[in-house]
Amino acid sequence: MTDVISLEAPVAMIGLFWITEESVYVGAEPEGYGRGVRLTPEGIQAVGTDQRGFWAWADVRALSVHYAPVRSSTRWLVSSVGDTVVGLAAGGGQAPSAFELHVRTAEEKAELTVHSAAVGGYVQSEYDLSLDLLHHFTTGTANVTRLLDWARTDGADTTPWRPAREALLRSWATM
Repeated sequence: MTDVISLEAPVAMIGLFWITEESVYVGAEPEGYGRGVRLTPEGIQAVGTDQRGFWAWADVRALSVHYAPVRSSTRWLVSSVGDTVVGLAAGGGQAPSAFELHVRTAEEKAELTVHSAAVGGYVQSEYDLSLDLLHHFTTGTANVTRLLDWARTDGADTTPWRPAREALLRSWATM
C-alpha cells in the first residue's frame, strides 16, 4: 500500500526545510508516490512509497542527516547557474538527489529517504543551522509549531533571501 501526496501552496524553502502553511518537511515535499519526512508538533512521520512510521518527539534520542548535497556559497552559486543552463539546454532537469534522515530512539533506528529541495545543493551555513534546529527539536528546546506559525503569518509564497533564512533558523532554534 502506498500514500499519494499532493502539493500544498504557498511554500518556502529554508535550510533543509520545505515549509507550507500546513506542513514542514525535511528536504522537498514528496510528490505522487515519492518518499519524504514530515515534521509535526507531535513528532516525525515517514511518508511515501514503502516508507512508513511515526516517532513522537519525546521518544526521539537523535536525528542525523546523511549524504545531503552541501556546498559552499560560492560553489553553490556557480553550480546552480550551471545546472540551470544545462537543464534548460537539455530540455529538463535531473531527478532531485536523495539523502537520508536517520531517526534514533531507545528501541530502534530508522533510515528514511528524503529528496533534496535545493538545486545544486544546500549552502553550508544553512545546512549547519538546520542540523542545530533538528537537534533542538529532539531536546524539546524548539518546536515545529514556530515554523508553521511563520508560514501562516509571514511565509508569503516566497523563499526569503539567505541572510533572512539564516536568521529564521537561528530564531526557531530558541524557545
